[in-house]
Amino acid sequence: MRVLHVMAGAASGGAETMMADGVEALAAAGVTQAALIRDNSPSRLTTLKLAQVETVTDRFSKLWPWGTKFKLAKLAQGFKPDVIHHWMGRAGQVALPRYQARNLGWYGGYYKLSRFTRCDWHAGVTPDIAAHIVAEGAAADRVVTLRTYANLCQPAPPVTRESLSTPDNVPVVLSLARLHPKKGLDVLLDALVGLPDVYLWMAGDGPLEADLKSQATRLGLDERVRFLGWRTDRGALLAACDVVAFPSRYEPFGTVTVEAWAARKPLVVADAAGPKATVTPNVNAVLVPKDNVAALRDGLARALTDQSFAANLVEAGWQAYQQGYTAEAFSKAACMLYKRIAARALTFT
Repeated sequence: MRVLHVMAGAASGGAETMMADGVEALAAAGVTQAALIRDNSPSRLTTLKLAQVETVTDRFSKLWPWGTKFKLAKLAQGFKPDVIHHWMGRAGQVALPRYQARNLGWYGGYYKLSRFTRCDWHAGVTPDIAAHIVAEGAAADRVVTLRTYANLCQPAPPVTRESLSTPDNVPVVLSLARLHPKKGLDVLLDALVGLPDVYLWMAGDGPLEADLKSQATRLGLDERVRFLGWRTDRGALLAACDVVAFPSRYEPFGTVTVEAWAARKPLVVADAAGPKATVTPNVNAVLVPKDNVAALRDGLARALTDQSFAANLVEAGWQAYQQGYTAEAFSKAACMLYKRIAARALTFT
């Protein structure tokens, strides 16, 4: 199997992480791969290099897409892919008509089908997104759900509390998210006010950083909130925290959900579309209403203080992870899809 990936994403982000994780899992499964990506993430380039993926970089200019298409055509001509996997809409817009029968568009959100008009195949990260793709007009027999996975293959040694200016004997809530209005982190700060002994680690960067820091100061939380910036040691942070908070207002899927399960940590999550469709309330996560400070505060308090309840969440979350969100589960599902695409494409050549 020969798969060419196209990714025009940002330097960091959930979908971008999914792509790199997917390449890593497929490499371990023996898939030969190439990639056309933006040269904006040294860590992503390192991941592809370690996976022995032939990689070409491009700016993916909106004003001059023909340069990107030329590079893609040249790479595809030499690589001879069975499938070209276009990760997100920007990549879908440079898909080449010549390979339409082999083109796969991947949706990490509720994207418009018009961004993938030269893709015969479509994959949504959740069943609800797959249903959205069909509702947009795609042929139902060429739309599948292709879940991501939690790339925490090896247990990581926990970061030390001292390194993050946090006492050893206090409960710690961890947030892994871009500092963006969609992530509901302002609600999390408000909820922390009613949890006087709890520390919060916010791992992520984004446009709301200054606003959130000002909010923390205004609420008198500077002593208990740590803004960590974008981190590449998610496993180490997860190993060191007590509870994972995921209060997003908008979340088509939310890899943090399965990362918390894989790390065996209690999860408190808002009922955005992705988490609501993924978790079982009070079984493998505490599910609270979006933008509800009191509910989020109560959920965090219960996960932090009710040890029996938290242990049950952890065990059920681990079972859910094992059943559908491992690297092996992803690579098996992806390879089945790729083989299906390649077999159908042969009828058009």
